Amino acid sequence: MVRVRRCVPASVLGIVLVGCGVQPTGVIGAGEPATGLTRGARLYFASDSGLRGVPVLDRKVESLNAVVKLLAAGPPPAERRDGLTNLVQLGGYTVTGRGTRVTVRLEDPYAATGRDQGTGQLVCTLARAQSVLDPKVGADDVEVALRQPEGPELGPYRCAEFLDG
Repeated sequence: MVRVRRCVPASVLGIVLVGCGVQPTGVIGAGEPATGLTRGARLYFASDSGLRGVPVLDRKVESLNAVVKLLAAGPPPAERRDGLTNLVQLGGYTVTGRGTRVTVRLEDPYAATGRDQGTGQLVCTLARAQSVLDPKVGADDVEVALRQPEGPELGPYRCAEFLDG
């Protein structure tokens, strides 16, 4: 009788495990992980942990100059509370884009080093905007150059140079 009591639970457990319908499988290949930047307009702002993109949801991206104006306005209040800030400081400028090349013509000398978060904000925001304005262009393929009135051209830079990871 004791033997039957021990065997019944083991038998029931075995039937449940075998009869649950889950079949064993091997490793299933899913390809390479996604890389590069996603689509859609984003403004990039600085934080203690690096650049963070904020989607542009309430406005249509119509020009690169308009995107720089949005960037200069700074992060929305909710993102500001999360620690995002704007480090881009430009005087007068004109932005043009053609294919994978974006050029920012500055009226004043550029105050940043070119390898800082402020430059990264500008580069990543413009790369993303160019890919929205020209859907044949991938944001991670865009190169952004800064032309000062005097002195050397800065760049061209790609957004990936400023993103961690």
